[in-house]
Amino acid sequence: MWFDSHCHLYDLGDDRAVAGAIARARAASVEDMLVPGVERASSLRAIEIAIDHRVWAAVGIHPSEAAGWQESSMDAIEELLAHPRVVALGETGLDFYRDHAPRELQRANFVAHIELARKHSKTLVIHTRESAGEALDLLEQQGVPERVVFHCWSGDATELARALSMGAFVSFAGNISFKSAASLRAAAGSVPRDRLMVETDSPYLTPVPHRGHPNEPAYVSLVGAATAEARGETSEDVAAITTANARRAFDLPPP
Repeated sequence: MWFDSHCHLYDLGDDRAVAGAIARARAASVEDMLVPGVERASSLRAIEIAIDHRVWAAVGIHPSEAAGWQESSMDAIEELLAHPRVVALGETGLDFYRDHAPRELQRANFVAHIELARKHSKTLVIHTRESAGEALDLLEQQGVPERVVFHCWSGDATELARALSMGAFVSFAGNISFKSAASLRAAAGSVPRDRLMVETDSPYLTPVPHRGHPNEPAYVSLVGAATAEARGETSEDVAAITTANARRAFDLPPP
């Protein structure tokens, strides 16, 4: 059984499209899923999906959505944390590749999420793109929350060692299956068994052999297979350890 630890199901389409993707995932032995928001509206939608389909939600403000950020922006996110299907805060972090929001606002937004995760003892789901080093710096400066997940890992070996030294979980997405992703496969091979996770990041980063089509949680086994190959392990073993790790990372009850 697999756990898709990061899937933007609301971006797949209407209620019927979401229900179809979840049905296909469960038919493909996907035990559970986490749906992260990227601002308040998608966070609310993630909660609706979590309620309707018995999956889990995260709520937060993505760095690319931080252009109009102000301290009061977090009030609307904080009030969602009490919902029983909300098990994490995010996705948040820094994105210095797209730079859709000023970097000073991205930093302020990320710091506010770190503080909120610590205040409420919620798992922090972190996005980094060309920014892992600074994200790690801010975590060290502000204090690392009890549980941290770096989603869709993209940092270098030094940054990976720093993340692991903080006790972070590290998740790999569909791009680990790309021909050009040798560095990601090397990273996946060096993550300890108790910190490894997998995700689709659907509908983005569709794994081989479905590139060119929307990604969906049913394909998490392909991410897992690429990860298993990189580690010299079986897919069954990776399914078991990554599912157990996801449940621990999000502090979930037994299935």
